[in-house]
Amino acid sequence: MDREIITTEDGSTTLYIPELNEHYHSIHGAIQESTHIFIKAGIEYYGQKNIRILEAGFGTGLNAFLTLLEARDNERKVVFHTFEKYPLTPQEVEQINYSDLFTPEATPLFQQLHDAPWEEDVVITPYFTLHKHQADFEEVNFHEYFDMVFFDAFAPDVQPRLWTESMLTKFYKALKPEGILTTYCVKGTVKQALRNIGFNLKRLPGPPGKREMLRAVK
Repeated sequence: MDREIITTEDGSTTLYIPELNEHYHSIHGAIQESTHIFIKAGIEYYGQKNIRILEAGFGTGLNAFLTLLEARDNERKVVFHTFEKYPLTPQEVEQINYSDLFTPEATPLFQQLHDAPWEEDVVITPYFTLHKHQADFEEVNFHEYFDMVFFDAFAPDVQPRLWTESMLTKFYKALKPEGILTTYCVKGTVKQALRNIGFNLKRLPGPPGKREMLRAVK
């Protein structure tokens, strides 16, 4: 499917897929959204100094990049596993402007995330280790290994199979007890599926342009 680079309201770029009429991030601000949902409501809430994170949807690399910077600034050791079936091309990566919006030393770090080989642990900084899986979410088969799940798949209306109870159960099993899952999605069927699996849900204020988000605790 074709993908277009667009600039969101906070000046950061994202991708748009015309065939699906779907954006990778909020048009109200890509960095703003990811910081709110995954950094503040996820990592900062959890608060531990050693965290294992599982991400559903590497996409542009924004969540991994923001996590890397947060880990560096707070001397937090993070192991970050992420799944992506359709990686960006080198040409698309060149057009993503996230590193331009931070300090100059952030530029090579963002590029390293995309240059890192797949299917192996790659130490990007002393505080951040990346493992990229070029696969679909059906292949998630971890058990009580992670502290946190970033669930950043395309919306249920676009790709409903990614939000089924059976799929979400895989991520529940991947979490340690008291582990958390954060997501932008508050659709009723998704909330019910999460409750059925065994999560305790908390609706939180959403980022600009979105009224609410979810944090689910195992």
